[in-house]
Amino acid sequence: MHTNRISPARKIIVWLTAILGLALLSGCETVTLTDLTPKSMAENPSQIYTFSLRVSPRTNTVSGINPNIIIDGRNFKMKASTLGQGLYDFEYQLPTGRDRVAYYYLVTYNIEGNNVSTPQENYTSVENIQIVRRYVLQLEVNRGPVGARVSIVGRGFTPQDTIHFNGVPARTTLDSPNALSFYVPQLETSRNYQVTLNSAAGNSPVGTFRIDPSSLSVSPATINLRSGDRQTLTFSLPNPAPSGGTLLDINTDIPDSVIMPEVIVAQGQTSVSIQVEGGKPGRGQLFLKGFGSGEVTVPVTVAPR
Repeated sequence: MHTNRISPARKIIVWLTAILGLALLSGCETVTLTDLTPKSMAENPSQIYTFSLRVSPRTNTVSGINPNIIIDGRNFKMKASTLGQGLYDFEYQLPTGRDRVAYYYLVTYNIEGNNVSTPQENYTSVENIQIVRRYVLQLEVNRGPVGARVSIVGRGFTPQDTIHFNGVPARTTLDSPNALSFYVPQLETSRNYQVTLNSAAGNSPVGTFRIDPSSLSVSPATINLRSGDRQTLTFSLPNPAPSGGTLLDINTDIPDSVIMPEVIVAQGQTSVSIQVEGGKPGRGQLFLKGFGSGEVTVPVTVAPR
């Protein structure tokens, strides 16, 4: 019987081929890491936040999976989640005063092949999460006329927060850290607007608001004064003002000639009367946008004394 003997050179080639195959297997992405942690989290009283990771082996030669999370340079072992196989969680208590944290995942494992167990590791890029101390829960209502006062419920509001309609600022009032109010601005009616909450911390979407048309009457229809004289001006709405009242944001092209207070129709009322005082001599108009055909104007003449 004749036996083919493997030459030393061929043995070396077979050995190199096996080593190369194992190296190629190790170099491939045999374990996929998926970061399931949201990049922003709402602040909670416990200051404990959950980090989640999915580890997906792409071959049955992977064993001994050991997931870790590195937070601010410190290594923590993750625990298997009860939500499913391959899911791992870690709960981290954020130090007082912190609202941002950097982290990445590091997973060690073994690759079995040719009776050899080769240790390997895979890791993610460094990520950051932001703890959000301000967030919006809901608008009180999603439609109303110009001047209506509308509340927003949320958390973490500050005096610097302002409401915008498609980028146009609305007059905004801080009621409390959990409530904010704004007056519907003088914009085109019968349209929907994207409402955002703006501050130094960034912009947050609030929702969609529709500005409904409304009418307004003014008596008298014209104002004639001498400098220093006063005249009563009455504004009337067709329906009672909603909760919070209705702001009549009145402008004029002769601000030095007209002296008048802020005009708000009180909640449940249909009219309000104010005193207009003549300033420097001049001729112009008072005008309110968003009412009737789009704008209500009141001619004003202030004569010298």
